[in-house]
Amino acid sequence: MLTRNDLINNPELAYDKALGAMAGLAIGDSFGDAGRVPENHQNYGMILSFDNGKCWSTDDTEFAIFTAKMLIDHNGDPSHKDLAEGWLTYIAGQDEFPRGGNSEIDAAENLKRGIMPPESGRRAVYGFSDGACMRISPVGIICAGDVEHAKELAKRDAEVSHFRSGIWAAQAVAAAVATAMVSGTDEEIIEAAMSCIPTDSWLYDNMKHMLELVELAETDFCKAWMALHDDFRTRYKASVEEAIPQAFALFLLSKGSFERGIILAANFGRDADTVGAVLGAIRGAQLGAKAIPEAWIERTGYPSGTCLQFTKGLTIRGLAKDLAALIR
Repeated sequence: MLTRNDLINNPELAYDKALGAMAGLAIGDSFGDAGRVPENHQNYGMILSFDNGKCWSTDDTEFAIFTAKMLIDHNGDPSHKDLAEGWLTYIAGQDEFPRGGNSEIDAAENLKRGIMPPESGRRAVYGFSDGACMRISPVGIICAGDVEHAKELAKRDAEVSHFRSGIWAAQAVAAAVATAMVSGTDEEIIEAAMSCIPTDSWLYDNMKHMLELVELAETDFCKAWMALHDDFRTRYKASVEEAIPQAFALFLLSKGSFERGIILAANFGRDADTVGAVLGAIRGAQLGAKAIPEAWIERTGYPSGTCLQFTKGLTIRGLAKDLAALIR
């Protein structure tokens, strides 16, 4: 396992890890979104790579870019006030959200009414969604090797739009990425994530059950596939109690392979783009960009502004470079 100082003393390695996390998130997002398109099911049955069609970014990638921007603009330490102002400028200022999640729309509306964080998250109807999880990975990048700091920053970010399990799950993803950034093992990554979740919560129970299913499956994901859908199914597919145990299950069942994990997530159904984004960020941080097909990084490296207009013109590589510089 690396240390934070190893990344500080090796900027090239820090950048490779940061790019792995950011590109992994974007790839998982785009793959998962494409995997749900009916035409792709008809044409391919299952998605194994990008087809010849358009590649786009959804709210998962673009909200993660927003989190990255807040960290970069505020020297790695944005306050509630900074975050609220950022939301009002870059998110709530838009007339509409073509691909925005319910939790993010709720938060934007609360902020426009003058309800500031953390109250903006407490009063969000969809405060239990995986919306904070999809955007939180940049926190894990800059907190490489420092799980406690990742928990603190993730809580601050998530409180704008989420409450209780929505915050705990975001902390779990940030802690997982922070551990993956220093090349933690799969077991160490899961331990870091579990440390964020109250043991008397529904989310914790589901994470424990997920681990049981993964253990029973051993090396054959097929043995857990149906149960991972049926046992966690909620009325709202983007609830953290469903999507986050599924993301961590596929992370473990991919057995250290970035490509295998992305393919499992893309073909999972339900909230596949967020499941893929979370898995891709964690595995990408663990293995670095060198373990990801260069063509996949290039294909998803240029946000389209599909959800957040300000992201068009930014690049995943540029953001990764700036985030890596905050590891100090």
